[in-house]
Amino acid sequence: MANDLRAAALDSKAWPFEEARKLLKRYPDGAPDKGYVLFETGYGPSGLPHIGTFNEVLRTTMVRHAFEALSDVPTRLIAFSDDMDGLRKVPDNVPNQEMLRAHLGKPLTQVPDPFGKFESFAHHNNAMLRDFLDRFGFEYEFLSATECYTSGRFDAALKDILRHYDAIMGVMLPTLRKERQATYSPVLPISEKSGIVLQVPVEVVDAEQGLVRFEDEGETVVQSILGGKAKLQWKVDWAMRWVALGVDYEMAGKDLIDSVTQSGKIARVLGARPPEGFNYEMFLDEKGEKISKSKGNGLSLEQWLTYGPEESMAFYAYREPKKAKSLHMGVIPRAVDDYWQFRAAYPAQPIEQKLGNPVHHIHNGQVPAATLPISFGLLLNLVGVLGEADEAQVWGYLANYVPDASAEAYPELARLIGHALAYHRDFVAPTLVRRKPDAKEAAALKELDDKLAALGEDADAEAIQNEVYEIGKAHFGKEALRDWFKALYETLLGSSQGPRMGSFIKLYGVANSRRLIAEALA
Repeated sequence: MANDLRAAALDSKAWPFEEARKLLKRYPDGAPDKGYVLFETGYGPSGLPHIGTFNEVLRTTMVRHAFEALSDVPTRLIAFSDDMDGLRKVPDNVPNQEMLRAHLGKPLTQVPDPFGKFESFAHHNNAMLRDFLDRFGFEYEFLSATECYTSGRFDAALKDILRHYDAIMGVMLPTLRKERQATYSPVLPISEKSGIVLQVPVEVVDAEQGLVRFEDEGETVVQSILGGKAKLQWKVDWAMRWVALGVDYEMAGKDLIDSVTQSGKIARVLGARPPEGFNYEMFLDEKGEKISKSKGNGLSLEQWLTYGPEESMAFYAYREPKKAKSLHMGVIPRAVDDYWQFRAAYPAQPIEQKLGNPVHHIHNGQVPAATLPISFGLLLNLVGVLGEADEAQVWGYLANYVPDASAEAYPELARLIGHALAYHRDFVAPTLVRRKPDAKEAAALKELDDKLAALGEDADAEAIQNEVYEIGKAHFGKEALRDWFKALYETLLGSSQGPRMGSFIKLYGVANSRRLIAEALA
């Protein structure tokens, strides 16, 4: 089975396998000298972890697992925190803003924690990041920029930066505006007077000793950049990290294409090969605008997990990573149902199709066997007509449709009921408006009521669906059946779209559905 999977993975067009094959080509003779292939994701701890952080670690993990299916070479994943960055601005969503303002420009690990829980703002956000990654069961090693700089781990690479200072400036200066060129430096010394990360020109004094000369508050200073006394400018820092750690794979957002290009050139200046990777597209809000942390548009991780399970979010992140996608409340129900549709198909698929199925990558090939007896969309429609319902009432109605309906028998469905109730309460209920039917629609609804009365409570969903379909053909014509179903949704459910009506009526109950029709006709 393992050999079959490896053979299929070598030909699979699923993007994680396409990415993993880049690493096979990178090391055609097997393991690199360091003995493993290193994946990296980066995090800027000037703010709290968010849905973009989740997506990057998730997608990188999917490529890592795909590589492990193709190769026996060991792998590691580093989650790197850029926590030596200077605090550029005070975030809007934290307390004690005046206190933070007094520490602008200092490394994030030297800025007090505004929440008063940790030794610094960076330590607070790093703890949040680790809790966040642990919550989703990611396997990773955490690295702090501050620890790497101050422990001397980066010292050899920093000396190399000074040795190649002019060549690095040759890469960077042509990319900068004239006024920026005058002050740009790859090295940012940390002032021993103010503790601020200085944006000043520097002159290399002695590369082997790590010494540079610069101006600090009107005084010319010669200072070592080793042992945490300086950090590097972003693109140079990224390249240095790739070289110092031996990073083989790192993906980045489309907004960092230029950074990837320049950092790659600097890595080559330092005599190393840049990592493999790709640039993923950014998420957009429902207006088609790029999602911004400062604007607060789009969806937060907490919002998604209130209204849908984490598998649905992973499913949405997996699909077409190089295509811009909207990220708003309306995409959640479809993502939930699409996830379950792919999961239901997985067991019967041949290995080639399994490897192209998103659930294979979401669950690393260990796809749970449990199935879902009804769709999330249908569940939402049920909750919609129940109004102010609780979980016990929903289970009562589910008994019409699902044998032995209980949380014990269907734990996955139990989770979805909670999501459906929250989604309906916060997002659907405020928008529901049941319109009155016109004369033609009223006649069709009256006939549907008569047919349901004749069928009775024991009728199955298929028999009900056939009657709905025949009534639609009789009153609207086969070519206008869409208008009939739209009328059912708008007059009975208060929505412009809805479920297969036979399934809904069976779930809600014939008597209850007839009551809905009576209310519409009243």
